[in-house]
Amino acid sequence: MKQFINAKEDMVTEAIDGAIAASGGAIARLDGYPHIRVVVRADWTKSKVALVSGGGSGHEPAHVGFVGAGMLTAAVCGDVFASPSVDAVLAGILAVTGPAGCLLIVKNYTGDRLNFGLAAERARAFGLSVSMVIVDDDVALPDLPQARGLAGTLFVHKIAGAMAENGANLEACTMAAQRVINASRSIGMSLDTCTVPGSLKEDRIPHGMAELGLGIHGEAGVEQVASGGARDALAKVTAKLAATMPKTPHVALVNNLGAASVLEMSILTHELLASGIGGHIRLIVGPASMMTALDMHGFSVSVMELSEGDQALLAQPVQCQGWPGCHKIQPAKVLPLPDGLSPIRAPASAHAPTKAFLRGCCAALIAAEDDLNLLDAKSGDGDTGSTLAGAARALIEAMDTLPLADHTQLYRAIGLELSQTMGGSSGVLLAIFFAAAGDASASGLPMREALQAGLARMRQIGGANPGDRTMVDALLPALDALDHGLGHAAKAARDGANYTATLTTAKAGRSTYINADQLSGHVDPGAEAVARLFEHLAS
Repeated sequence: MKQFINAKEDMVTEAIDGAIAASGGAIARLDGYPHIRVVVRADWTKSKVALVSGGGSGHEPAHVGFVGAGMLTAAVCGDVFASPSVDAVLAGILAVTGPAGCLLIVKNYTGDRLNFGLAAERARAFGLSVSMVIVDDDVALPDLPQARGLAGTLFVHKIAGAMAENGANLEACTMAAQRVINASRSIGMSLDTCTVPGSLKEDRIPHGMAELGLGIHGEAGVEQVASGGARDALAKVTAKLAATMPKTPHVALVNNLGAASVLEMSILTHELLASGIGGHIRLIVGPASMMTALDMHGFSVSVMELSEGDQALLAQPVQCQGWPGCHKIQPAKVLPLPDGLSPIRAPASAHAPTKAFLRGCCAALIAAEDDLNLLDAKSGDGDTGSTLAGAARALIEAMDTLPLADHTQLYRAIGLELSQTMGGSSGVLLAIFFAAAGDASASGLPMREALQAGLARMRQIGGANPGDRTMVDALLPALDALDHGLGHAAKAARDGANYTATLTTAKAGRSTYINADQLSGHVDPGAEAVARLFEHLAS
């Protein structure tokens, strides 16, 4: 089983019970499991307009996560991607509607329209005041007469919910909800389909492609497009939004469809604000998972044209689990580094042979990037090649700022550059290596002995020794053999690297967490990088 569920038929009720248990008493449910699955505000007194929404499950935190003061009064839950029954919707309406009436907020899907619509008619027959709005914010197909309801629904929940909480009557809440719907636009993009519990996953999106303009039920997007990273994705998404957006201030909602990482969502948000429509965005909601499609690896962007008073309504506090808040877009604050961290650099100096030498070393590491990543994937997290190549690229970029004519200062400058540009423990260790080599060179030691002193300091602080399955296994013998020429040093480095493939236990570095079967026969990527560097020098 690829999902943390129990029986398929129990997962919605168990999820509701989990949400209620974690709410601190803020929400409750109606009796009637499994056919009636309605979550309500535990503090509700029927003194104001009630807001009821819902639909199929699988979009969590929608809709249960938005039940609370300032947003929904009740959420009616169906099976995964299936509309709740008329009786379930009616139960929700009857449970929360008082003299002030009830507003139903319904996404534009046939099952939801029919079930919520019939429940509204039956509630009116009981003498209740019930109005209904249909959210159709999807712009994937602008000429489609029945556009889908997507994450723009949350704008309706928030603004109508704030108005109801402030005491507005049903007519005012309904008019505001319809205005928000008319002003909202959404579109989504995904790299993969979702996994519906109990069903085989559809594998329809080829590697290197993405689907643009897809819904929230696993249905196919309007088109498949080449996937070219976050900037390219936002360019395609914002082009669709811009086609129907007036050039006025907007609020944007950045929604995770379920499986995009927090890192990805932050990058997408950065690209949205830098995009062609970024200049019109004044407020932002998210990035966060708000209207998901189970575990879909994608995102959606919703925008809403701002009217007078919307900013205050969007910022009004709520008491629910799913709303991440709405914030003003402001320039990033950049504070100066504390005293002592702003680097004091040696003056730059030119030396053509040293520059060519360093460029060649950097080029060798960049060329080995994919191979080293592949090796690291067998014994670590697959990023050794990228880490070293990134440092090499940064060093090339900084080349004209280095003291190339003063090798003592050059060691220190390289160490400083690596400490700032190279991530992970490798960056720290190599920064220590070069800084210590610089100190040794300043004391009068020749190059080989200075590098050996740097290695000794790196071993002392890092704790790695020969036989521990690290870069030390290649670097130590290479430096020892350097007096006999680069050819001997390259052979010693290669022998040391190959030796690591026979070691099934790592005593330092990330490979310490890997079992023997995974390590056996695979060269340590750090040692391989050292071997390739010396082989480049020897050639």
